[in-house]
Amino acid sequence: MCEDPGMSPAMARALEDYRALLAAHGVTWGEDPVFYVKSMAADAYLMGPRDFWGVCYRKVAERHPGADARELEDHLCELDMDEVVRDVLAGDLPDNLAALRLTPSGAALEARAQAVLPGRSLRTTLLVDSSRDEPSTVLVDGRAHVVGPRGARLIGITGGSRVVADGEPVGLGPLVRPAAAARLRVRAGMPCRWSVYGAHGQGWYPEGVPHRRDAHVLPYFHGDDLVLDVPAEPLTVRVCRGMEYGSAEVAVTPAAGEETAVELVPGRLYDAAARGWYGGDMHVHLNWAGDMVGTPALAAAMQHGEDLHVLNLVAGNVSSARVYDAEALEHWAGRDLPWSDAAHLARVGVEYRNDLLGHFYAFAPQAPPSRFHTGFLGTADWPPNSAACEELRALGAVTGYSHPFHVPISEGDGPEAALLWRRNCSAREIVADAALGLVDALDVLNHSSVEATALVYRRLIGAGNRLAVTAGTDTMLSFACRGSQSSPPGWERVYARVDGPLTAASFAEAIRRGRTFATTGPWLELSVDGHGTGDTLSPEPGTRVAITVRSIGPEVERLEIRTSAGVLAEGPGGELTAELVVDGPDYVVATASGGPHERTFHPTGVHAHTSPVYLDAGGRRVARAEDVRWCLEWLDGLEAMVRAEGRFESERQLDDHLALYGRARAVYRSRLGRPPPAPPPGAGGG
Repeated sequence: MCEDPGMSPAMARALEDYRALLAAHGVTWGEDPVFYVKSMAADAYLMGPRDFWGVCYRKVAERHPGADARELEDHLCELDMDEVVRDVLAGDLPDNLAALRLTPSGAALEARAQAVLPGRSLRTTLLVDSSRDEPSTVLVDGRAHVVGPRGARLIGITGGSRVVADGEPVGLGPLVRPAAAARLRVRAGMPCRWSVYGAHGQGWYPEGVPHRRDAHVLPYFHGDDLVLDVPAEPLTVRVCRGMEYGSAEVAVTPAAGEETAVELVPGRLYDAAARGWYGGDMHVHLNWAGDMVGTPALAAAMQHGEDLHVLNLVAGNVSSARVYDAEALEHWAGRDLPWSDAAHLARVGVEYRNDLLGHFYAFAPQAPPSRFHTGFLGTADWPPNSAACEELRALGAVTGYSHPFHVPISEGDGPEAALLWRRNCSAREIVADAALGLVDALDVLNHSSVEATALVYRRLIGAGNRLAVTAGTDTMLSFACRGSQSSPPGWERVYARVDGPLTAASFAEAIRRGRTFATTGPWLELSVDGHGTGDTLSPEPGTRVAITVRSIGPEVERLEIRTSAGVLAEGPGGELTAELVVDGPDYVVATASGGPHERTFHPTGVHAHTSPVYLDAGGRRVARAEDVRWCLEWLDGLEAMVRAEGRFESERQLDDHLALYGRARAVYRSRLGRPPPAPPPGAGGG
């Protein structure tokens, strides 16, 4: 029962429970049907660029004319997700979907034929799409499915299913294209990520391997020297190995009845570990509902296949009380998972969650915390997140807020542009927690709005807070088809400059000291008078410092050097230099950016951002008045939102939040009068 690496009996029982939940409830596993849970049913069919949110809001606006944006959000759960899928696709058909169009004049099947090998059967989903003004009934394998007027239904079928519409059988022949069988062996000499696909992107996988798709809708699996059954027809074989490598691909047509060997090796772009840097993904879920159940063996294969140095598998809830993978944390807290080696480290950590105040990760706690979440199923939003930050840090963990902000904002926007009332997991409490030194980092690289998060991050450090840049993808191994969240872990990484061998302690300490940069792929290096990220210089006012930024990666289009005043210098990828005359306390960061590229899974393109090099001129930390006031305004908005939308069982619970904001305000106000003392020269962030 426990042959999977890292499996304890309690973990094995939990995975069996998850399989039962999947069988009983489908992709949601029976979680409380808030909208982000309800929408899971649509994810597998809406991979790639789609106008999902636009369609959803237009549909509820039609039902509720005159409602404002907040009111429309409250009505999203009214939507029928099958109809949303139909409307978002707008006639398009992905390869995991066939359509039965019901019109006033009859029924017609639309499908993209899938190659099927001898002895195999096709499993797919039928979208029944009605343009009729009256209900219709469709029989699938003897079961009646009623489709409302102008409605839609998603129904699982096989190539051998019997479908009846309007009393007549629907021929399913167009679904299947019989193909002669061949075998393919793929080998690179090291674990890699492989993609094997044919006409229209149809993917092929080894036996028993999950049929995963990444954010580019490319099929993939991990390993080396693998054999898979494929059709004897033209195929593309592609190999890559995480962001430190490029990719290689070849076209091949295997001979029927024979095994064809393909040997491909991805070229290396840079070797971070050789420079003393190690890349980690601070936010990966083994299980979080989904269309499959994630296992330790899958996590091990993906980590090594991506050459991901550090993997933080987080235990957390979805929308109810159950904490997925809590048993793994209980068993492995404080210890490396068994597939770890000198260059690959895996730990079980925590995602602490409150949808009003924000979510944050904890890396390398020595024991499970006393709580994992607040505010779900109508429970109180208490205590503040700060209490969990303190507890997890006391357990030895590094903490950082995850997927912080969700809509683009501009440099001139006030805090209200990012606060966005309603429960949406924005990292609202970070402005208080950062002021009080209760959190170590912010996932500036995330699956949501990198631009908005980077802007808030620079406001926070400009206001005198010391936070490291980190990265967390929120990849979910229990989803095979869910955009960036079914992409491989480590598609964004925080690179940390480690002293000595890679260990959980050395990696955590590097984050605490701010010796980091985060990236979707490119290498990004910042030097200020020979000092790197996390370092503190103490120049006298009037001193000139030399700044150099270097990037590696074909996807970089633009480099920037930034200080608290904004962009100091900019240029194309490669190398950028500038000189700064220090006229007061400041910081220097570097960024890299570019448009959509095959090496990034973020929908907005290429991103990288360093932690700062601090310039504590005259022995004082930066505390830019504009940024401090911005943070104070944020706290005012946060207090108003918590008073209006927070759920509390007593005034004392609300008072705990207000007291937290009061302590944070006192810190910021002190910085308006006089910047806080700087740490000793050479010390990192804290």
